Amino acid sequence: MSPEIVRPVVNFFRIASVTLLVVTVGLLAAITTMHFAIHGTEVQVPALKGMTVADARSQAAGLGLNLDVDNRYYSSDVAAGHILTQSPAPGSIVRREWHVRVAESLGAQQVDVPDTIGMNERQAALKLRLVGLTVGTTAHLPFAKAPEGTVLAQDPPAHARGIDGPSINLLVAAPPDASADGFLMPDLKGLTLEAAQAQLAHVGLTAAPPSFVDVAVPSVGADGTAPKPPVVPNTVILQQPAAGSRVDASTPVKLTIAR
Repeated sequence: MSPEIVRPVVNFFRIASVTLLVVTVGLLAAITTMHFAIHGTEVQVPALKGMTVADARSQAAGLGLNLDVDNRYYSSDVAAGHILTQSPAPGSIVRREWHVRVAESLGAQQVDVPDTIGMNERQAALKLRLVGLTVGTTAHLPFAKAPEGTVLAQDPPAHARGIDGPSINLLVAAPPDASADGFLMPDLKGLTLEAAQAQLAHVGLTAAPPSFVDVAVPSVGADGTAPKPPVVPNTVILQQPAAGSRVDASTPVKLTIAR
């Protein structure tokens, strides 16, 4: 092949090789840029449990995350103002601007739950607010024996200890011709069978035939442990649905009674 023909062919392959190299480098650069553009917006959720809300909010903001306090609960283990739980869990990979939802501890329960039964709904709400509690779920029940708006039942009950949150659910009287939007399941544990059945009838619910179980007599503490009080016979030890559940008149309430 003559030099006049070979030279253009060689130049063509050189130009093609350089062009291919430039295109390859460009594609690699584009892929790398896209990788960093995508993954550069992702962060790892830090462990916030036990931190104060202010410190947790500051740490989240430093990572480009938002902190939302969704709930507040009593806790004897975590000091007031500190984080109890979080979602997503620590170590989760999320995008920046993600909302991390936490529950804040209110510390150990110190407030005494007031008795609001028989009060007007507004008066009950005010009495609860005065001690740092709020109204949770409110259900209405047609009831001719009490003025409209009267509180018929509450959960947790008055003077309850070991409650989870600072809200009290109320069952309120509605006019007799109104339709019920639900019933509030009362807490029956510890009541005698007769008292539990009477309370259910008072709020318009019906108890199914009860189940009876034999309960063991607790140890007297001979091994050095403190003796546990025995379960009182003929009292409710288990109920279904659970206290505070929204139910209707057709829902059978199942009671388990100690024998």
